[in-house]
Amino acid sequence: MTANFTGDMNESAESLSHYWEHTVGSGHATLALRADWQAQMRCAHDELGMRHVRFHGILCDDMGTLICQSDEPLYSFFNADQIFDFLLSIGMKPFVELSFMPSMLSSGGQTVFHYRANVTAPRDYAQWAVLIRKLVEHWVERYGIAEVRQWFFEVWNEPNLTAFGSGQQAEYFELYRYTVEAIKTIDKSLRVGGPATAANAWIDEFIHFCTANDLPADFISTHHYPTDAFGKPGDDTEAQLAASTRSVLREQVREVRRKAGNRPVYYTEWCTSSNPRDPMHDDPFAAAFIVKTIMEGRGLVQGYSYWTFSDIFEENYFPSVPFHGGFGLQNIHGIAKPAHRAFQLLHELGTEMLPVAGQHETVDAWLVRGEGRATLVLTNFALPRHPIATEQVSFALKGAKSASQSSIQRIDLNHANPKRRWEQMGKPDYLSAAMVDELKQVSQLRKEPVSCRVDAGTLNIDVSMPPQSVAAIAFSY
Repeated sequence: MTANFTGDMNESAESLSHYWEHTVGSGHATLALRADWQAQMRCAHDELGMRHVRFHGILCDDMGTLICQSDEPLYSFFNADQIFDFLLSIGMKPFVELSFMPSMLSSGGQTVFHYRANVTAPRDYAQWAVLIRKLVEHWVERYGIAEVRQWFFEVWNEPNLTAFGSGQQAEYFELYRYTVEAIKTIDKSLRVGGPATAANAWIDEFIHFCTANDLPADFISTHHYPTDAFGKPGDDTEAQLAASTRSVLREQVREVRRKAGNRPVYYTEWCTSSNPRDPMHDDPFAAAFIVKTIMEGRGLVQGYSYWTFSDIFEENYFPSVPFHGGFGLQNIHGIAKPAHRAFQLLHELGTEMLPVAGQHETVDAWLVRGEGRATLVLTNFALPRHPIATEQVSFALKGAKSASQSSIQRIDLNHANPKRRWEQMGKPDYLSAAMVDELKQVSQLRKEPVSCRVDAGTLNIDVSMPPQSVAAIAFSY
């Protein structure tokens, strides 16, 4: 049965902010000193339009930000400066996650990740405030107050989870109090927020705490994954997703938006699942999930940071297998996955969303207008273990004058899917330079002809959509 949709170029459009490009995630601060990380970050900026990057651990011992030398504090901001210098040089800015605890200030030995980031509270909150003030003052001196006012300072990471501390609100709120007060003494316009929680938690309580204690909360930040309610990373991700709903993240965003009131909301982590080794991260499924989720979330938040832009990532270990199910949009070799190409298609869209009529169980359609061109975006998406098949899609667009220069770009099993070619190569653990070049070619988006015809002022588009696929059909008007 054909999936039928209609639109009209003369209808009133709503604004489409590219909110998903505000920030993208990375793993561990020290990785940003690597040449390959920097090359992939430049690609994420240039191809996807990403404007900020967020990562863990800028205060960790391996960054040297604060260490103990002969029982005295030694502050060294050189490594952090190297990272920020690079970001600014390519037109990006940091979304500064203030974590984790320097050993010199720590109240205990609890750590997380293979790089053993200390996640305990400071044994002396006043000394924590000294560190934060010295660091931010240094950045203001180095980069200028006008620049640093454009950054974001987020206090800690997922404090509601015992993996990242005690999991106690009172302890986090005390940390937030000392942090925001330290930063605001430098300049009241510097942006500080939280609670940086997992699974949309503590929003009401955080706002109440800040209001009751006359503390600024310039933005609300939180995280979510479609698997949050069903298990821990490493569990059966496919079963968790199957038990979810197709638009679960939109439903959660709407609730956080309601709780936040007029405060800006930034999701500083989200992904297709929270499993760091999920095969679906490398598949066209992720591309369809990303496009559907982002197009449904428009108008609700100011930033939506995908976790992560690269498989250069080491929370559990540093992988060497080219396609191991990592979070990244690019793999360790800088080969773009279908998820990366999904963001590339989204980046190429205009900024005016036109209404579309029609409904289908697995196919969704959006019409976006830019200067002189419009794009029809299609997904054929279903959660794992739910029925899905190839669907014929018919789109009738009133008010179109021409079908000239029409083209289609696809992401599916046979398009922009380097993992499939790697599997055909025999799944080699290590790639030669020639293999990398071939897989990068396979990963590219291709513009192909599309069946379009204009009849009495109506543009008719007919296209076949395989399961778990994305298509972007561009045409002039």
